[in-house]
Amino acid sequence: MIRTDALAQLPVRSALPDLQRALEEHGTAVLCAPPGTGKTTLVPLVLAGLLDEGRPVRKVVVAEPRRIAARAAARRMAWLLGESVGGRVGFTVRGERVVGRETVVEVVTTGVLLQRLQRDQELAGIDVVVLDECHERHLDADTVAAFLLDVRAALRPELRLVAASATTDAAGWARLLDDAPVVEAHGISYPVETVWAPPARPVRPPHGMRVDPVMLTHVASVVRRALTERAGDVLCFLPGVGEIARVAGQLGGLDAEVLQVHGRAPAAVQDAVLAGSGAGARRVVLATSVAESSLTVPGVRIVVDSGLAREPRTDHARGLSALATVRASLAASRQRAGRAGREAPGAVYRCWSEAENGRLASYPAPEIKVADLTAFALQVACWGDPDASGLALLDPPPGGAMAAARVVLTAIGAVDGTGRATERGVRMARLGLHPRLARALIDGAREVGARRAAEVVALLSEEPPREYGDDLAAAWRAARRGGDAYGARWRQEAKRLATAAGGKGPRSGTTTSGTAGATSAAGSASASASTSDDAAAGLVAAFAFPERVARARGEGTFLMASGTGAELGDGSRLRSASWLAVAVADRPVHAPSARVRLAAVIDEDTARLAAEHLLARGEEVRWEDGDVVARHVERLGAIELAVRPLKTPDRALVRDALLDGLRREGLGLLRWSRDAQALRDRLAFLHRVRGAPWPDVSDAALADPARIDAWLEPELSRARRRSDLGRISAGQALNRLLPWASGEAGRLDELAPERIEVPSGSRVRVEYGGEQPVLAVKLQEMFGLAETPRVAGVPVLVHLLSPAGHPAAVTADLASFWRDGYRAVRADLRGRYPKHPWPEDPAGAVPTRYTKARLSRG
Repeated sequence: MIRTDALAQLPVRSALPDLQRALEEHGTAVLCAPPGTGKTTLVPLVLAGLLDEGRPVRKVVVAEPRRIAARAAARRMAWLLGESVGGRVGFTVRGERVVGRETVVEVVTTGVLLQRLQRDQELAGIDVVVLDECHERHLDADTVAAFLLDVRAALRPELRLVAASATTDAAGWARLLDDAPVVEAHGISYPVETVWAPPARPVRPPHGMRVDPVMLTHVASVVRRALTERAGDVLCFLPGVGEIARVAGQLGGLDAEVLQVHGRAPAAVQDAVLAGSGAGARRVVLATSVAESSLTVPGVRIVVDSGLAREPRTDHARGLSALATVRASLAASRQRAGRAGREAPGAVYRCWSEAENGRLASYPAPEIKVADLTAFALQVACWGDPDASGLALLDPPPGGAMAAARVVLTAIGAVDGTGRATERGVRMARLGLHPRLARALIDGAREVGARRAAEVVALLSEEPPREYGDDLAAAWRAARRGGDAYGARWRQEAKRLATAAGGKGPRSGTTTSGTAGATSAAGSASASASTSDDAAAGLVAAFAFPERVARARGEGTFLMASGTGAELGDGSRLRSASWLAVAVADRPVHAPSARVRLAAVIDEDTARLAAEHLLARGEEVRWEDGDVVARHVERLGAIELAVRPLKTPDRALVRDALLDGLRREGLGLLRWSRDAQALRDRLAFLHRVRGAPWPDVSDAALADPARIDAWLEPELSRARRRSDLGRISAGQALNRLLPWASGEAGRLDELAPERIEVPSGSRVRVEYGGEQPVLAVKLQEMFGLAETPRVAGVPVLVHLLSPAGHPAAVTADLASFWRDGYRAVRADLRGRYPKHPWPEDPAGAVPTRYTKARLSRG
């Protein structure tokens, strides 16, 4: 029996005529409807024709971003029809499918729909696809939208497409969907009061996965406060499972039922939360962002928002990807607050200040901009558009991330040299796994059997709870024993993967250059079907993450093949291992090494087998530890496996190493006499004041590989080590840079003389090392000279010295000094140096470098 009363209360009904008209006339539409209006549940039933006997029945697929939302939406629609799930409404999520022969509305996750499109591009039998909560900008959802638009353009112009969301960039989605009409539904909006509840004392900002415990304690206190100040159930938003568990632990003794909702929670728990409280007891629901949209949690009148969220971040250079804790966007904050006003007036307690609110980002970062794109790159390669240039996407994929993804896919044999998907790559894409894990399942099944490979991959696809420890093999045994929720999900996924991998017998299947060693009967001891579970765990993990095979460096530290250091926790049982396959690691901001979260012990043979594409052998000549090092090296990525000295290295490689040394340690490696440094200073001065053809002799210019031949050859070609550089006369080499061809070299002494003759007859050295040439000379030797000497038109800075050689005055205007400054200097020094002449009129005095007695004798 259709529940007409409940259907009549859904405000989206008023927008249905416009939506149906838009689809009839245009084939696509953007539906903007506030939370609680029925866009997720009523719209698919109407489009399928299930509420109007006079309308033809159409098959509708609704794509949701999360499994919990897909199951909940299907159950709600079935309830509205007075049926059970599996009748005319069903759902399919990874590892669970509840549909029947009569099913015409199927709710799926975007990941499931993506797999379906790869198997059947036409979506045969499907009339309408609804992309729900498209504002969240998950990568799978963006990819599905692009593929569907491709299908409409090339194969199925009659396929209808609806992009639905509560808060979205309606104009952007409309443009993407071929200028689709935008249909808006206005719901019943209950007022939600905002209560600003920032922490009383400073809280460290989140970084990586870390959240300051002070912040979590504050959130727990705000939950307690809200329960005393308001009526109704509390929905508290936290960034992740770990934070939910910690806050739950701080809510002990609360006069309310505390429930935890996240993607890993058992379906029974999720269903209980969405069913509401039957006994009337108050509830506190601690949830991740899975509760932001698509779901109505009955009884909630209060939202406590921590203001934190998790987003993917990828370090492409080091092959590390992880979730990072970030501040939630304004759009997410609005979505969360709206949960309090779904059924009645409510309140949101925001655990930050109103001033901070104005600095939040408007929308969350699209996943395509920040996430690991390896899976996306494989999907588009299988679709036939390796660089995604022909796909309709709101944001193009970053070039660097796509390049990094193609490197991975090429290494595991998923794409060929042109970027096109191989047969092996197509099989990987259809497994519903990240390509790395798909490679581990396929190649691991050949080595250790489908069941064991599937069990390890299931562990890697959803990281085990922290209490399982950091030893992958031990975590595997714990999952086998455990009766916890994780163990149940793990067994279900392992069974699915074993079935998917079971089509190939042991050691059979396609081989690729990147994994040829995995199919060689003589590969290694680890290739035996009787491999121990510990060795099997390591081999499968190494197949998944070959760049993360790591060799010990001592004291719990390792070097991964990617070049990144890795560290184990102090109490880890893995610290004695010589080699590890690192499955999970994250690199905190500013940390020099990654922290190992999950790894397995392996040996060198296993590392070579899994990371064969990283093996390299060759001659290495480089500048290291202050000298040229020449050796023959076998490497596994950044890990040196074997090294021996190279007696006769290639001269060109030696020269490059010496140049590198000059760039890194400076030109001080050469022999710089006083005359050589003086010549460099003179040339630098002329380059500064006259420009060309006088050369630039700065460190950067002289070490430039394009110029090095012009002044350091042939000396550099004869050098073999650091000591040889120290024997090269820098002055002699610099002479080659003088502008001989133009004839200007002959004017060096004229334009920038080494010495200037002063009135006493002395020839005094000019120093060119500063901004202005300096002439340091005894004051008495300059008597009678009214004009300041110039070089290249620039007045020198005269340092007038006392008879003892100490500075008495500095001037660039001698005439002014004789007139205004000399009198004070004379008064200060004549008493200390009475043997030297101190005439009242220096302009008419005889210049001298001698004492008065010497002058009288002369």
